[in-house]
Amino acid sequence: MTHPTAPALQPLSAPRRARTHIALVFAVHGAVGGTFVTRIPWLQHRLDLSPGLLGLALVMPAIGSSLAMPLAGRFVHRYGGRAAVRGLLSLCCLSLVLPPLAPALPVLCVALLLYGATAGMADVAMNAQGVEIEERLGRSIMSGLHGMWSAGGLVASGFGILAAHLDLDARLQLAVTALVLLILAQPVCAGLPDIRATEEDEAPPRFALPPRSSLVIGLVGFCAVFAEGASMDWSGVYLRDVTGSSATVAAASYTAFALTMAAARLAGDAAIRRLGPVRTTRLGGAVATAGGLLVVAADSPALAIPGFALIGVGIAVIVPLAFAAAGRIGTNASQAIAGVATVTYTSGLIAPAVIGALAQATSLTVSFGLVTALAFALVLGAGALRLAERGSAPKTVTEVSPEKAYVKDATAL
Repeated sequence: MTHPTAPALQPLSAPRRARTHIALVFAVHGAVGGTFVTRIPWLQHRLDLSPGLLGLALVMPAIGSSLAMPLAGRFVHRYGGRAAVRGLLSLCCLSLVLPPLAPALPVLCVALLLYGATAGMADVAMNAQGVEIEERLGRSIMSGLHGMWSAGGLVASGFGILAAHLDLDARLQLAVTALVLLILAQPVCAGLPDIRATEEDEAPPRFALPPRSSLVIGLVGFCAVFAEGASMDWSGVYLRDVTGSSATVAAASYTAFALTMAAARLAGDAAIRRLGPVRTTRLGGAVATAGGLLVVAADSPALAIPGFALIGVGIAVIVPLAFAAAGRIGTNASQAIAGVATVTYTSGLIAPAVIGALAQATSLTVSFGLVTALAFALVLGAGALRLAERGSAPKTVTEVSPEKAYVKDATAL
């Protein structure tokens, strides 16, 4: 309900400014992850970890995220959207310094658990902000925001590769990078709208299982992230072992996947505005399925690399659409997004292991047959996003700024 003494809407320039700031928040968050992944070989060498032990350690961020994401709604409710994003993103930046300081595997696992927990909670809070800004603008922006996350990761990984090439100590590099990103995060977060719950809104529980309404949407995201995780972790191995490509060509498969996925996300909002979320998801699923079929049929890199690129294009906008849908299905966007994120990112936790186990029992070709089947499931399950739109309800939020404070109906756009 709109406050009688307040204007029903913000000036349009305010959400546009907020869109720029939330896009930069996504880029900073992506830069944290992009920085970390480039120094994984340094961590493995320093602690003399076998591939199996390294794999155990690298499961920890996903576990930390899955455990902590349901807590994010509580932070947003208590401190407001802007403060929650600033605080959680700052902790995420600072957590970057922990892994290279670990003297042994158990400490590394704890450090990566904390890193994943802060990154996961920041992820939920910033996606909740993105959904709110998208609603105020009245047009899709979530795909572009996730594209900025990918772009931030790619840029940061470039610096990380340079640091590795120069043989810089990762403790120094990650400490400096964490400080730079922490400093950048402060003015970036300052431009976000300060969305607060009203006094009538009930605080979300300290910890809760994902809402039932978010599970179906989460399963759509699950299929997309499974294909993403499998392609990211196994594309190089597939190129080398199945198509007999060189190490350089095998490495290029990930680059093709990552770049096409980032480009598709940055351009995806235009497709969503034209086609709507359901048809966009179906089209994306069809493209990813075609890519999966190319990969399965490939006997040379000339087929496999375009196949992985098509998978990246096809799944690029699915997770942003799932988060946007989750933000519309109830009065507590952050809690619904946390539920979808928990289900969705669990896929990233299990995908590499499932692909490896299936490949061990059969072959990598059969493993990517499963990836192709899950990509096709996106075509069949796209209607979940329509159900979410039908179930959307008006949300009352409080916008606090230096000039004014008022309650507005988020659907009055």
